[in-house]
Amino acid sequence: MEETISKIFNNESLTIKEKQQISVQIPQEQDAQKRICNMLEVTSTYTERQARIEASRCLECKNPLCMGGCPVNVKIPSFLKKVSLGDIKGAYEVLKEDTLLPSICGRVCPQEKQCQKECVLGKSLKDVNKAVSIGRVERFVADYARENDFDSDIKEIKSNGKKVAIIGSGPCGITASADLRKLGYDVTVFEAFHKLGGVLIYGIPEFRLPNNIVEKEIEKLKKLGVKFVTNFVIGRTATLKELKEEYGFEAIFISTGAGLPLFMNIEGENLVGVFSANEFLTRVNLMEGYKEESNTPVYKVKNVVVVGGGNVAMDASRVARRLGANVKLVYRRTRDEMPARKEEVEHAMEEGVEFLFLTNPKRILGDENKRVSKIECLKYELGEVDASGRRSPKEIPGSEFLIEADAVIMALGNNPNPLISKTTPEIEVDKKGRIVVDENLKTSIDGIYAGGDIVLGAATVILAMGMGRKAAKSIHNYLKL
Repeated sequence: MEETISKIFNNESLTIKEKQQISVQIPQEQDAQKRICNMLEVTSTYTERQARIEASRCLECKNPLCMGGCPVNVKIPSFLKKVSLGDIKGAYEVLKEDTLLPSICGRVCPQEKQCQKECVLGKSLKDVNKAVSIGRVERFVADYARENDFDSDIKEIKSNGKKVAIIGSGPCGITASADLRKLGYDVTVFEAFHKLGGVLIYGIPEFRLPNNIVEKEIEKLKKLGVKFVTNFVIGRTATLKELKEEYGFEAIFISTGAGLPLFMNIEGENLVGVFSANEFLTRVNLMEGYKEESNTPVYKVKNVVVVGGGNVAMDASRVARRLGANVKLVYRRTRDEMPARKEEVEHAMEEGVEFLFLTNPKRILGDENKRVSKIECLKYELGEVDASGRRSPKEIPGSEFLIEADAVIMALGNNPNPLISKTTPEIEVDKKGRIVVDENLKTSIDGIYAGGDIVLGAATVILAMGMGRKAAKSIHNYLKL
Protein backbone atom coordinates (compact mmCIF):
# COMPACT_ATOMS: atom_id res chain seq x y z
CA MET A 1 0.00 0.00 0.00
CA GLU A 2 2.86 2.41 0.80
CA GLU A 3 4.20 1.87 -2.70
CA THR A 4 0.80 2.87 -4.13
CA ILE A 5 0.67 6.00 -1.94
CA SER A 6 4.18 6.94 -3.07
CA LYS A 7 3.06 6.68 -6.69
CA ILE A 8 0.23 9.14 -5.97
CA PHE A 9 2.60 11.78 -4.65
CA ASN A 10 4.99 11.18 -7.52
CA ASN A 11 2.04 11.79 -9.90
CA GLU A 12 2.37 8.29 -11.34
CA SER A 13 -0.59 6.46 -12.86
CA LEU A 14 -2.34 3.77 -10.82
CA THR A 15 -3.99 0.61 -12.07
CA ILE A 16 -7.66 -0.03 -11.39
CA LYS A 17 -6.69 -2.78 -8.95
CA GLU A 18 -4.42 -0.39 -7.04
CA LYS A 19 -7.23 2.17 -6.84
CA GLN A 20 -9.65 -0.46 -5.57
CA GLN A 21 -7.23 -1.38 -2.80
CA ILE A 22 -6.89 2.16 -1.40
CA SER A 23 -9.02 2.59 1.72
CA VAL A 24 -11.56 5.39 1.96
CA GLN A 25 -9.94 8.32 3.75
CA ILE A 26 -11.71 9.11 7.04
CA PRO A 27 -11.58 12.69 8.35
CA GLN A 28 -10.98 13.40 12.01
CA GLU A 29 -14.06 13.81 14.22
CA GLN A 30 -14.64 15.36 17.63
CA ASP A 31 -15.24 12.86 20.40
CA ALA A 32 -18.99 12.43 20.94
CA GLN A 33 -18.91 13.33 24.64
CA LYS A 34 -16.91 16.48 23.97
CA ARG A 35 -18.87 17.69 20.96
CA ILE A 36 -22.26 17.63 22.74
CA CYS A 37 -20.85 20.43 24.88
CA ASN A 38 -20.06 22.77 21.98
CA MET A 39 -21.36 23.98 18.61
CA LEU A 40 -18.11 23.36 16.71
CA GLU A 41 -18.03 21.24 13.55
CA VAL A 42 -18.15 17.53 14.27
CA THR A 43 -16.13 16.43 11.23
CA SER A 44 -12.88 18.06 10.15
CA THR A 45 -11.93 18.89 6.59
CA TYR A 46 -9.50 16.48 4.91
CA THR A 47 -5.82 17.26 5.08
CA GLU A 48 -4.22 17.84 1.67
CA ARG A 49 -2.66 14.39 1.90
CA GLN A 50 -6.02 12.75 2.56
CA ALA A 51 -7.67 14.70 -0.26
CA ARG A 52 -5.04 13.68 -2.80
CA ILE A 53 -5.23 10.02 -1.78
CA GLU A 54 -9.04 10.00 -1.88
CA ALA A 55 -9.17 11.80 -5.24
CA SER A 56 -6.70 9.24 -6.65
CA ARG A 57 -9.27 6.50 -6.08
CA CYS A 58 -11.34 7.87 -8.99
CA LEU A 59 -11.38 5.39 -11.90
CA GLU A 60 -11.57 8.24 -14.46
CA CYS A 61 -14.45 6.55 -16.26
CA LYS A 62 -15.05 7.38 -19.93
CA ASN A 63 -18.75 7.64 -19.04
CA PRO A 64 -18.73 9.34 -15.62
CA LEU A 65 -22.05 8.29 -14.10
CA CYS A 66 -21.27 10.38 -11.02
CA MET A 67 -21.87 13.58 -13.02
CA GLY A 68 -25.35 12.37 -13.90
CA GLY A 69 -26.04 11.91 -10.21
CA CYS A 70 -25.17 15.55 -9.48
CA PRO A 71 -28.11 17.97 -9.92
CA VAL A 72 -25.77 20.69 -11.25
CA ASN A 73 -23.54 18.31 -13.24
CA VAL A 74 -20.26 19.24 -11.59
CA LYS A 75 -17.33 17.93 -13.68
CA ILE A 76 -16.40 15.50 -10.93
CA PRO A 77 -13.63 13.46 -12.64
CA SER A 78 -11.91 16.68 -13.76
CA PHE A 79 -11.74 18.29 -10.33
CA LEU A 80 -10.75 15.00 -8.68
CA LYS A 81 -7.90 14.54 -11.18
CA LYS A 82 -6.54 17.98 -10.42
CA VAL A 83 -6.69 17.32 -6.68
CA SER A 84 -4.89 13.99 -7.11
CA LEU A 85 -2.08 15.89 -8.88
CA GLY A 86 -1.93 18.55 -6.17
CA ASP A 87 -3.43 21.30 -8.36
CA ILE A 88 -5.95 22.60 -5.81
CA LYS A 89 -6.45 25.96 -7.49
CA GLY A 90 -7.18 24.22 -10.78
CA ALA A 91 -9.68 21.95 -9.03
CA TYR A 92 -11.42 25.00 -7.56
CA GLU A 93 -11.69 26.60 -11.00
CA VAL A 94 -13.39 23.44 -12.29
CA LEU A 95 -15.85 23.43 -9.38
CA LYS A 96 -16.70 27.12 -9.88
CA GLU A 97 -17.88 26.44 -13.42
CA ASP A 98 -20.93 24.59 -12.10
CA THR A 99 -21.44 25.27 -8.40
CA LEU A 100 -21.51 28.50 -6.42
CA LEU A 101 -21.39 26.85 -2.99
CA PRO A 102 -18.86 23.98 -2.92
CA SER A 103 -17.95 24.51 0.75
CA ILE A 104 -21.63 24.19 1.63
CA CYS A 105 -22.51 21.32 -0.71
CA GLY A 106 -19.44 19.42 0.44
CA ARG A 107 -20.84 19.51 3.96
CA VAL A 108 -24.59 19.06 3.68
CA CYS A 109 -25.45 17.40 0.35
CA PRO A 110 -26.52 13.73 0.49
CA GLN A 111 -23.75 12.54 -1.84
CA GLU A 112 -24.46 8.91 -0.97
CA LYS A 113 -27.86 9.33 -2.68
CA GLN A 114 -26.55 11.38 -5.60
CA CYS A 115 -23.05 11.45 -7.12
CA GLN A 116 -21.50 8.79 -4.89
CA LYS A 117 -24.43 6.45 -5.44
CA GLU A 118 -23.49 6.39 -9.14
CA CYS A 119 -19.73 6.04 -8.57
CA VAL A 120 -18.42 3.07 -10.57
CA LEU A 121 -15.75 2.33 -7.94
CA GLY A 122 -18.44 1.96 -5.27
CA LYS A 123 -20.46 -0.26 -7.58
CA SER A 124 -17.43 -2.42 -8.37
CA LEU A 125 -16.83 -2.87 -4.63
CA LYS A 126 -20.59 -3.39 -4.09
CA ASP A 127 -20.74 -0.77 -1.35
CA VAL A 128 -21.73 2.89 -1.77
CA ASN A 129 -19.73 3.64 1.38
CA LYS A 130 -16.59 2.61 -0.53
CA ALA A 131 -17.29 4.98 -3.41
CA VAL A 132 -14.96 7.95 -3.87
CA SER A 133 -15.79 10.47 -1.12
CA ILE A 134 -16.59 13.20 -3.62
CA GLY A 135 -18.24 15.49 -1.08
CA ARG A 136 -15.30 15.39 1.33
CA VAL A 137 -12.85 16.23 -1.45
CA GLU A 138 -15.13 19.04 -2.65
CA ARG A 139 -15.22 20.45 0.89
CA PHE A 140 -11.43 20.31 1.11
CA VAL A 141 -11.00 22.21 -2.18
CA ALA A 142 -13.51 24.89 -1.19
CA ASP A 143 -12.06 25.33 2.31
CA TYR A 144 -8.54 25.50 0.89
CA ALA A 145 -9.68 28.12 -1.61
CA ARG A 146 -11.27 30.23 1.12
CA GLU A 147 -8.26 29.99 3.43
CA ASN A 148 -5.92 30.94 0.59
CA ASP A 149 -8.20 33.70 -0.76
CA PHE A 150 -8.54 32.32 -4.28
CA ASP A 151 -11.44 34.71 -4.91
CA SER A 152 -9.58 37.90 -4.07
CA ASP A 153 -9.88 39.13 -7.66
CA ILE A 154 -13.71 39.32 -7.70
CA LYS A 155 -14.84 42.63 -9.18
CA GLU A 156 -18.22 44.27 -9.55
CA ILE A 157 -19.86 43.65 -12.91
CA LYS A 158 -21.29 46.52 -14.94
CA SER A 159 -25.09 46.52 -15.06
CA ASN A 160 -27.00 46.20 -18.31
CA GLY A 161 -29.81 48.30 -16.82
CA LYS A 162 -32.40 45.54 -16.51
CA LYS A 163 -33.65 44.86 -12.99
CA VAL A 164 -34.39 41.42 -11.54
CA ALA A 165 -35.79 40.71 -8.06
CA ILE A 166 -34.95 37.51 -6.20
CA ILE A 167 -37.28 36.60 -3.32
CA GLY A 168 -35.37 34.63 -0.70
CA SER A 169 -31.64 34.37 0.03
CA GLY A 170 -31.38 30.62 0.42
CA PRO A 171 -29.32 28.36 -1.88
CA CYS A 172 -31.79 28.60 -4.78
CA GLY A 173 -32.04 32.39 -4.65
CA ILE A 174 -28.36 33.15 -4.24
CA THR A 175 -27.43 30.77 -7.07
CA ALA A 176 -29.86 32.52 -9.41
CA SER A 177 -28.64 35.93 -8.25
CA ALA A 178 -25.01 35.05 -9.00
CA ASP A 179 -25.73 33.73 -12.48
CA LEU A 180 -27.93 36.70 -13.38
CA ARG A 181 -25.42 39.22 -12.03
CA LYS A 182 -22.66 37.63 -14.09
CA LEU A 183 -24.90 38.18 -17.13
CA GLY A 184 -25.07 41.88 -16.29
CA TYR A 185 -28.49 42.18 -14.66
CA ASP A 186 -29.14 44.58 -11.79
CA VAL A 187 -30.07 42.01 -9.14
CA THR A 188 -31.69 42.67 -5.76
CA VAL A 189 -32.32 39.86 -3.27
CA PHE A 190 -35.14 40.39 -0.77
CA GLU A 191 -34.94 38.43 2.50
CA ALA A 192 -37.66 38.26 5.19
CA PHE A 193 -35.20 37.64 8.05
CA HIS A 194 -32.61 40.03 9.42
CA LYS A 195 -29.77 37.74 8.31
CA LEU A 196 -29.00 36.43 4.84
CA GLY A 197 -28.66 32.79 3.81
CA GLY A 198 -32.14 31.36 4.28
CA VAL A 199 -32.24 27.74 5.41
CA LEU A 200 -28.44 27.62 5.32
CA ILE A 201 -28.43 30.00 8.30
CA TYR A 202 -31.60 29.26 10.25
CA GLY A 203 -32.12 25.58 9.44
CA ILE A 204 -28.69 23.93 9.62
CA PRO A 205 -26.81 23.88 12.95
CA GLU A 206 -23.35 25.38 13.37
CA PHE A 207 -21.82 21.96 14.00
CA ARG A 208 -22.81 20.91 10.48
CA LEU A 209 -22.45 24.21 8.64
CA PRO A 210 -20.78 27.19 10.37
CA ASN A 211 -22.56 30.48 9.71
CA ASN A 212 -19.32 32.25 8.82
CA ILE A 213 -18.95 30.02 5.74
CA VAL A 214 -22.37 31.12 4.46
CA GLU A 215 -21.60 34.75 5.27
CA LYS A 216 -18.39 34.63 3.23
CA GLU A 217 -20.29 33.25 0.24
CA ILE A 218 -22.76 36.13 0.54
CA GLU A 219 -19.86 38.61 0.67
CA LYS A 220 -18.61 37.30 -2.69
CA LEU A 221 -22.01 38.06 -4.20
CA LYS A 222 -21.92 41.58 -2.79
CA LYS A 223 -18.53 42.09 -4.46
CA LEU A 224 -20.12 41.12 -7.77
CA GLY A 225 -22.70 43.86 -7.21
CA VAL A 226 -25.71 41.85 -6.02
CA LYS A 227 -27.83 44.02 -3.70
CA PHE A 228 -29.49 42.59 -0.58
CA VAL A 229 -32.49 43.89 1.36
CA THR A 230 -33.35 42.26 4.69
CA ASN A 231 -36.52 42.41 6.83
CA PHE A 232 -38.55 42.55 3.61
CA VAL A 233 -41.58 40.25 3.62
CA ILE A 234 -43.16 39.74 0.22
CA GLY A 235 -46.91 40.00 0.64
CA ARG A 236 -46.52 42.39 3.58
CA THR A 237 -43.75 44.89 2.86
CA ALA A 238 -44.68 44.78 -0.82
CA THR A 239 -46.57 42.46 -3.15
CA LEU A 240 -45.23 40.88 -6.32
CA LYS A 241 -47.37 43.32 -8.33
CA GLU A 242 -45.83 46.28 -6.49
CA LEU A 243 -42.32 44.98 -7.14
CA LYS A 244 -43.04 45.08 -10.86
CA GLU A 245 -45.13 48.24 -11.11
CA GLU A 246 -43.65 50.46 -8.38
CA TYR A 247 -40.10 49.15 -7.93
CA GLY A 248 -39.52 48.62 -11.64
CA PHE A 249 -38.37 45.00 -11.68
CA GLU A 250 -38.73 43.43 -15.11
CA ALA A 251 -38.54 39.86 -13.83
CA ILE A 252 -39.00 38.21 -10.44
CA PHE A 253 -37.76 34.86 -9.15
CA ILE A 254 -39.55 33.40 -6.10
CA SER A 255 -37.33 31.12 -4.01
CA THR A 256 -38.83 31.50 -0.54
CA GLY A 257 -38.57 27.84 0.41
CA ALA A 258 -41.14 25.83 2.33
CA GLY A 259 -41.41 27.44 5.74
CA LEU A 260 -44.86 26.39 6.99
CA PRO A 261 -44.32 23.48 9.41
CA LEU A 262 -46.56 20.43 9.49
CA PHE A 263 -48.12 19.10 12.68
CA MET A 264 -49.95 15.86 13.50
CA ASN A 265 -53.21 17.49 14.64
CA ILE A 266 -53.29 15.41 17.80
CA GLU A 267 -54.47 16.34 21.28
CA GLY A 268 -52.05 18.59 23.18
CA GLU A 269 -50.17 20.19 20.26
CA ASN A 270 -51.16 23.64 21.59
CA LEU A 271 -49.44 23.09 24.95
CA VAL A 272 -46.48 25.20 26.05
CA GLY A 273 -43.34 23.29 25.06
CA VAL A 274 -44.51 21.98 21.69
CA PHE A 275 -42.35 23.34 18.88
CA SER A 276 -41.97 22.87 15.19
CA ALA A 277 -38.40 21.95 14.29
CA ASN A 278 -38.34 25.15 12.21
CA GLU A 279 -39.00 27.36 15.23
CA PHE A 280 -36.63 25.45 17.48
CA LEU A 281 -33.73 25.48 15.03
CA THR A 282 -34.32 29.10 14.03
CA ARG A 283 -34.20 30.25 17.64
CA VAL A 284 -30.95 28.38 18.17
CA ASN A 285 -29.18 28.90 14.83
CA LEU A 286 -30.35 32.35 13.77
CA MET A 287 -31.02 34.03 17.11
CA GLU A 288 -28.36 32.20 19.14
CA GLY A 289 -30.97 31.30 21.73
CA TYR A 290 -28.56 28.86 23.35
CA LYS A 291 -26.57 31.77 24.80
CA GLU A 292 -27.45 32.99 28.28
CA GLU A 293 -27.57 36.63 27.14
CA SER A 294 -29.89 35.96 24.19
CA ASN A 295 -33.00 38.12 23.82
CA THR A 296 -34.86 35.02 22.56
CA PRO A 297 -33.62 32.24 24.84
CA VAL A 298 -34.53 28.66 24.05
CA TYR A 299 -37.10 27.08 26.34
CA LYS A 300 -35.11 25.34 29.09
CA VAL A 301 -35.93 21.64 29.19
CA LYS A 302 -34.61 18.35 30.52
CA ASN A 303 -36.51 15.73 28.53
CA VAL A 304 -37.15 16.31 24.83
CA VAL A 305 -39.06 14.10 22.41
CA VAL A 306 -38.42 14.68 18.71
CA VAL A 307 -40.93 13.29 16.21
CA GLY A 308 -39.65 12.46 12.71
CA GLY A 309 -36.97 10.58 10.80
CA GLY A 310 -35.38 13.04 8.38
CA ASN A 311 -32.28 15.22 8.53
CA VAL A 312 -34.21 18.01 10.27
CA ALA A 313 -35.20 15.58 13.02
CA MET A 314 -31.52 14.64 13.43
CA ASP A 315 -30.54 18.32 13.59
CA ALA A 316 -33.19 19.11 16.21
CA SER A 317 -32.23 16.08 18.30
CA ARG A 318 -28.54 16.87 18.23
CA VAL A 319 -29.09 20.54 19.04
CA ALA A 320 -31.27 19.57 22.02
CA ARG A 321 -28.48 17.30 23.28
CA ARG A 322 -26.07 20.22 23.09
CA LEU A 323 -28.48 22.24 25.20
CA GLY A 324 -28.21 19.60 27.91
CA ALA A 325 -31.45 17.68 27.38
CA ASN A 326 -32.10 13.97 27.42
CA VAL A 327 -33.50 13.28 23.95
CA LYS A 328 -35.73 10.55 22.60
CA LEU A 329 -36.53 10.40 18.89
CA VAL A 330 -39.71 8.59 17.88
CA TYR A 331 -40.15 7.36 14.33
CA ARG A 332 -43.02 5.24 13.05
CA ARG A 333 -40.90 3.07 10.75
CA THR A 334 -37.55 1.30 11.29
CA ARG A 335 -34.02 2.64 10.86
CA ASP A 336 -33.86 1.15 7.37
CA GLU A 337 -36.71 3.39 6.20
CA MET A 338 -35.35 6.61 7.70
CA PRO A 339 -34.82 9.32 5.05
CA ALA A 340 -32.06 10.95 7.12
CA ARG A 341 -28.46 10.57 6.02
CA LYS A 342 -26.74 7.55 7.52
CA GLU A 343 -23.92 9.74 8.84
CA GLU A 344 -26.35 12.03 10.67
CA VAL A 345 -28.19 9.08 12.25
CA GLU A 346 -24.89 7.58 13.42
CA HIS A 347 -23.73 10.91 14.85
CA ALA A 348 -27.01 11.33 16.73
CA MET A 349 -26.72 7.83 18.21
CA GLU A 350 -23.10 8.45 19.25
CA GLU A 351 -24.21 11.65 20.96
CA GLY A 352 -26.74 9.87 23.13
CA VAL A 353 -30.03 10.39 21.30
CA GLU A 354 -32.30 7.43 22.11
CA PHE A 355 -34.18 6.12 19.08
CA LEU A 356 -37.64 4.61 19.50
CA PHE A 357 -38.47 2.97 16.18
CA LEU A 358 -41.93 1.73 15.17
CA THR A 359 -43.37 4.32 17.53
CA ASN A 360 -45.62 7.33 17.00
CA PRO A 361 -47.32 9.89 19.26
CA LYS A 362 -51.04 9.52 20.04
CA ARG A 363 -51.47 12.59 22.25
CA ILE A 364 -49.47 15.07 24.33
CA LEU A 365 -50.35 15.52 28.00
CA GLY A 366 -49.92 18.71 30.00
CA ASP A 367 -49.74 19.82 33.64
CA GLU A 368 -51.89 22.36 35.49
CA ASN A 369 -49.94 25.20 33.84
CA LYS A 370 -50.67 23.83 30.36
CA ARG A 371 -47.05 22.83 29.86
CA VAL A 372 -45.97 19.55 28.31
CA SER A 373 -45.51 16.83 30.93
CA LYS A 374 -45.80 13.53 29.03
CA ILE A 375 -46.36 12.15 25.55
CA GLU A 376 -48.47 9.08 24.95
CA CYS A 377 -47.22 6.88 22.12
CA LEU A 378 -48.35 3.81 20.23
CA LYS A 379 -46.23 0.96 18.95
CA TYR A 380 -46.37 0.19 15.23
CA GLU A 381 -45.60 -2.62 12.81
CA LEU A 382 -44.79 -2.44 9.10
CA GLY A 383 -47.32 -3.51 6.50
CA GLU A 384 -47.29 -3.43 2.72
CA VAL A 385 -45.17 -1.08 0.59
CA ASP A 386 -46.91 2.27 0.04
CA ALA A 387 -46.56 5.05 -2.57
CA SER A 388 -43.30 6.25 -0.99
CA GLY A 389 -41.66 2.90 -1.75
CA ARG A 390 -41.47 2.07 1.97
CA ARG A 391 -43.54 -0.37 4.00
CA SER A 392 -46.47 1.49 5.53
CA PRO A 393 -46.65 1.62 9.34
CA LYS A 394 -49.74 0.25 11.10
CA GLU A 395 -50.54 0.93 14.75
CA ILE A 396 -50.80 -1.93 17.22
CA PRO A 397 -54.05 -1.46 19.17
CA GLY A 398 -53.62 -1.38 22.95
CA SER A 399 -49.87 -0.71 22.79
CA GLU A 400 -50.04 2.77 24.35
CA PHE A 401 -47.24 3.84 26.70
CA LEU A 402 -46.09 7.13 28.26
CA ILE A 403 -42.80 9.00 27.90
CA GLU A 404 -41.73 11.77 30.29
CA ALA A 405 -41.23 15.01 28.38
CA ASP A 406 -41.22 18.74 28.98
CA ALA A 407 -40.79 19.58 25.27
CA VAL A 408 -41.90 18.00 22.00
CA ILE A 409 -40.34 18.97 18.67
CA MET A 410 -42.30 18.12 15.53
CA ALA A 411 -39.96 17.47 12.56
CA LEU A 412 -42.53 16.28 10.05
CA GLY A 413 -41.73 18.46 7.06
CA ASN A 414 -43.05 21.75 5.71
CA ASN A 415 -45.38 23.22 3.15
CA PRO A 416 -44.94 26.62 1.46
CA ASN A 417 -46.10 29.67 3.39
CA PRO A 418 -49.37 30.80 1.75
CA LEU A 419 -48.61 34.53 2.08
CA ILE A 420 -47.53 35.00 -1.53
CA SER A 421 -50.45 33.07 -3.03
CA LYS A 422 -52.93 34.89 -0.79
CA THR A 423 -51.64 38.33 -1.74
CA THR A 424 -51.20 37.37 -5.41
CA PRO A 425 -54.26 35.21 -6.20
CA GLU A 426 -53.36 35.18 -9.91
CA ILE A 427 -50.42 32.89 -9.21
CA GLU A 428 -51.32 29.22 -9.63
CA VAL A 429 -50.58 26.83 -6.75
CA ASP A 430 -51.34 23.15 -6.19
CA LYS A 431 -53.34 21.65 -3.33
CA LYS A 432 -50.27 21.74 -1.06
CA GLY A 433 -49.67 25.41 -1.77
CA ARG A 434 -46.63 24.82 -4.00
CA ILE A 435 -46.30 27.22 -6.92
CA VAL A 436 -47.02 25.59 -10.28
CA VAL A 437 -44.38 26.23 -12.95
CA ASP A 438 -43.71 25.07 -16.51
CA GLU A 439 -40.54 23.37 -17.76
CA ASN A 440 -38.75 26.73 -17.70
CA LEU A 441 -39.86 27.48 -14.11
CA LYS A 442 -42.24 30.18 -15.35
CA THR A 443 -45.33 30.70 -13.17
CA SER A 444 -48.82 31.56 -14.38
CA ILE A 445 -47.81 35.25 -14.36
CA ASP A 446 -45.66 36.63 -17.16
CA GLY A 447 -42.17 37.60 -15.99
CA ILE A 448 -42.43 35.74 -12.67
CA TYR A 449 -40.52 32.50 -12.08
CA ALA A 450 -40.24 30.19 -9.09
CA GLY A 451 -37.98 27.39 -7.89
CA GLY A 452 -36.62 25.48 -4.93
CA ASP A 453 -38.74 24.20 -2.07
CA ILE A 454 -41.69 26.46 -2.90
CA VAL A 455 -42.04 24.38 -6.09
CA LEU A 456 -40.55 21.01 -5.05
CA GLY A 457 -41.55 20.84 -1.42
CA ALA A 458 -38.67 19.98 0.93
CA ALA A 459 -35.56 19.20 -1.14
CA THR A 460 -31.77 19.27 -0.89
CA VAL A 461 -29.45 22.26 -1.15
CA ILE A 462 -27.98 21.04 -4.42
CA LEU A 463 -31.41 20.48 -6.00
CA ALA A 464 -32.36 24.01 -5.02
CA MET A 465 -29.14 25.30 -6.56
CA GLY A 466 -29.89 23.43 -9.76
CA MET A 467 -33.27 25.12 -10.00
CA GLY A 468 -31.69 28.51 -9.29
CA ARG A 469 -29.31 27.98 -12.19
CA LYS A 470 -32.14 26.89 -14.48
CA ALA A 471 -34.26 29.89 -13.47
CA ALA A 472 -31.42 32.29 -14.26
CA LYS A 473 -31.20 30.89 -17.79
CA SER A 474 -34.94 31.15 -18.26
CA ILE A 475 -35.06 34.74 -17.00
CA HIS A 476 -32.15 35.67 -19.25
CA ASN A 477 -33.93 34.18 -22.28
CA TYR A 478 -37.09 36.10 -21.31
CA LEU A 479 -35.39 39.47 -20.83
CA LYS A 480 -33.10 39.38 -23.83
CA LEU A 481 -36.02 39.01 -26.27
